[in-house]
Amino acid sequence: MRIGVLGTGNMADALATHWVRAGHEVAVGGRDEPGAQRLAGRLGGGTRHGSLRMAAEFGEAVLAALPYGAGEDVARELHAALDGKVLLDCSNPVGPGFRLLTDGGPSAARRLAAAAPGAHVVKAFNLCHEDVWRMDPPAFDGRPLAVPVCGDDGAALALVSELVRNTGCEPVAGGGLERAGLLEATAALFIGLWVGEGADAQAIAPPLAYATGPGR
Repeated sequence: MRIGVLGTGNMADALATHWVRAGHEVAVGGRDEPGAQRLAGRLGGGTRHGSLRMAAEFGEAVLAALPYGAGEDVARELHAALDGKVLLDCSNPVGPGFRLLTDGGPSAARRLAAAAPGAHVVKAFNLCHEDVWRMDPPAFDGRPLAVPVCGDDGAALALVSELVRNTGCEPVAGGGLERAGLLEATAALFIGLWVGEGADAQAIAPPLAYATGPGR
């Protein structure tokens, strides 16, 4: 598969590393093209580098590894190059005080979809720190990390599910793109618990067997 990566930061690096290992063709694009060249060199595997437009045109799937707000602007600028493609959003619109920056409006993923209406936007990979995605594989107590995936197009969801499995994780159907805001709100809650309170967010949910109450 050909994968375009928009951005040269930590999430771009962490996720693209798995996809290069899995044998996909990857192209990294950035406004800072020397930065894209450096990341491509670290990734190896014949990874290409160039502008944001080059990466968008290259990929069958395109990862938007960009800060909240910047992704929307870039998608609007490149919307023609993104038509018909899978556009994967891993952003978190979380600001000071762990506040959700969308503030009751459309989710970051829905804003991306509005900016590139011909693309099939899928939300995934937003619930963990980039260093978790660098693990090979991200597994805890012998259990692979589960990755919720939200989107409206079946073929796009299947493609992103493959990319999730390439990281050593298990995809979990999260519903349509209208539920992406719930993933973003969950990230804001978890980051606040982890960073603000030093709490184990995983401990707030009971095991699946108890999700509807103790058995009788």
